[in-house]
This record gives sequence, C-alpha cells and structure tokens, in this order.
Amino acid sequence: MKNGLILACIILGLGGDLYAQATAPVETTVCDVVKKPQAFNGQIVRIKGTVVAGFDEFVIKDSTDSNCGYPVNAIWLAYPPGTKGKAGPAAMLTIEPARNFTGKYTPATRAAVTLDKSKDFKQFDSLLAQKHEKGADMCLGCTRYEVTATLVGRMDSVADATLQRDASGKIVGFGGFGNMNAFPARLVLESVSDVTPKEIDYSKNDDETKGGATTGGNGADMYGAGAGCGGGGCVGGGAGNGLDLNGAIAAAQKNADKLAAGPPKDAATRAAAVYGKPNDHSTGVSVAYGAGNEASPKDEDLGIKDSPDGVLFNCTFNQDRVQGDSLARAVIHMGEHISELRSPVTGNEGAPAYILESDAWVVTAVSAVVGGQQFLSLPGGYVIWDSSWPVDQRNDKMASTLKDFLINEAILSQ
Repeated sequence: MKNGLILACIILGLGGDLYAQATAPVETTVCDVVKKPQAFNGQIVRIKGTVVAGFDEFVIKDSTDSNCGYPVNAIWLAYPPGTKGKAGPAAMLTIEPARNFTGKYTPATRAAVTLDKSKDFKQFDSLLAQKHEKGADMCLGCTRYEVTATLVGRMDSVADATLQRDASGKIVGFGGFGNMNAFPARLVLESVSDVTPKEIDYSKNDDETKGGATTGGNGADMYGAGAGCGGGGCVGGGAGNGLDLNGAIAAAQKNADKLAAGPPKDAATRAAAVYGKPNDHSTGVSVAYGAGNEASPKDEDLGIKDSPDGVLFNCTFNQDRVQGDSLARAVIHMGEHISELRSPVTGNEGAPAYILESDAWVVTAVSAVVGGQQFLSLPGGYVIWDSSWPVDQRNDKMASTLKDFLINEAILSQ
C-alpha cells in the first residue's frame, strides 16, 4: 500500500519531498552501529568516521571514541563492484559456503549502490593507498595516512558475526563481513565528503629501526629457532615481484621447520600446510591478487568449487603492498587464520577476533624471526620484533606491543 501511494504521488507530480524523505540517509555513529548492527541492515546511513587501511583492515572507526566496548569496534568499508579503487587491506581472508556445502544457506539480496567518484572520493582513496616507506624494517600493511570523513552508503549487517558450528565443530553457518567474516557491519560506500587526512606518526618506529636490514638477523634465541635465512633469499625465485606464491608458501614451510618442537612450531607448520602442494586445487583454499576493497554480490553466493569440509577460504593479497619476503609473512598470517577457523582446538571454537589476530601475529613474528629479519613492524609503527632486544625480554616485549596494537590499531577487545 505504501509503495502504491508513493507511486501515485509521483505520477501526480507531488512525490518529490516524500520520496526524498523516505530515502534520506540515517544519521548515526560507528559505536551506535556496532552496538545494534542489525537495526541498520539495508539502510542508507551517514557516518562521520576515521578510515584505516591496515594489514588486514579496511575499516571505519568512531572519530571521537575508537573503543566502543565491543569485541569488534569498527565497521568494515567496501566500494561497490567495479570501482577499481586503490585503497584497501594488504591481505584478507573471507569464508563462504562451497558448492558442496550441505547446510542451509540463502544468499543475501541487497540493493545496488552507485558510487559518486567525486574529487573528494579520489582524494580519499589516494590518501589511504599511500604506503609508509621510510625506515629499513618490514612494516606490514603500514599506510601513511588515516582519513576522517563523512561517509554515506548502504549498511549491511548481521546480529552476530560469529561462525556457527555443529556439535563436531564443523562450520554450518556464516558470520559477517571483511577479514575472517568477523565484522558485524559493512558500509558499501556511496559518497564521501569532508575529507581530512592525518599523517600517522612513525617517527619512533623509524628511529628504532634506522640502519637495519629487512633480513640477515638471527632468531636462535627466540622460541628455540635456528639460524635465519639471511641475505634476503628466503622467499625463493621470482619473489622480488611479489607474485611468487609457491615461493612464499615454501619459505613459510621452511621457516616452520627451523623451530624447536613446541606450540609455536606446531602452529607455524599447520599454517603453512593449509595451502597444500603446488597446483593442488582440492584444499578449499584459494588465492587471488587485488585490493580486496569491493563488495561483490557473488562473494555472498554459494562458491563455484567444492571443498573437503564444504567451506571455502579465500585469501586476497594486494601485490602493491605485500611483495618479496612480506608476501611470505602475509601467507603465514592468513594460513594461521585458516588453520584456527577450520580446525579450532577444543574450547576455542568461538574465539573472538582479538584472540585469532593475536595468534596470527605471533606466528607471523616467529616466521620473521627464523626468516632472519632484524625488525618487524605493524601498522601504526608498533615494533613487534627487534633482534637487539635482550633475550630474556623478547617474549614480554612482543606480548606488550601486540596487546597495544590490537586494542589501539586493530580496534579489537578481548
């Protein structure tokens, strides 16, 4: 009846104001959406927020209070299909039902969004795509700017972003959006305005890592690791262009082999193994290269491939931001996510994103150590590994840095 009345008013030439009121964006905040995400599902909203393009993040945090007090304190950001924007995460993992998925699954139906590729948008996208390139260390996913702006777009949301499992732990239902499907809300961008960049301060990071080399250190004193690869030759032939996936996987496997027996070695070995052998297409794990910044309807459909457990794990690596040895680090990071989500240890089936990210960064750092890196830094300039740290302080320093990073940069809560 309502649609009929609107149509009649339009025909009579009286519907302009009514139609504008019906489609006017809902004014809200990031924290309001995070608090009750499903209340905004399908609505066009306007949000003032700060956008961060990190290692496995492309998110909007609240511009006044980034800690909303929830497990995930941000909204995933995406562009409409075909945008071809430059900004986005350096790497990400999404999970979808495989073609042979046996559970019930109904793909979402969403209204199309058309992006206004205005001067503001081009500035916004360009700023978020700029890398921090000072210093000699490997800074994974480190971008030069974060950007505060007014964002308008379609909000997609779910009440619970947790993957649903049956009694055996098998995934039978899917969660939210973005990396690991861990975000309960996603904004598909329609327009951006009031763009205000803020250059991220890496001065402390750059001072600490000044004069260092990406590889060539020795990780023998941490986690029982053997000597590092040295010389930057860990990734294998062709890695210099950032596209040698098999070389990166081989490097991750080789680094895992160097660890002494124990939980870190077990985790690193499992993480490297999820990709299978070269040309093995039966693992249910797929890899693509790109910016990972678009919300395509096909990503929420049933997959076109089968998987051993009926679930597909899709990794996307941005070749402009992970190259050479950094691709090996990204591979092991995403591999740890896949390993923990596909085969969680008993009692850890519903682990929050904070724990999953913490575990992945530990495995990534350990890989860097045995890979011979002198330093490893995270977005925002958090030095998670420095080979000059005293041996008896290394674990504590890594743990403290990682906690600060996850709360302040990744915007996650325990």
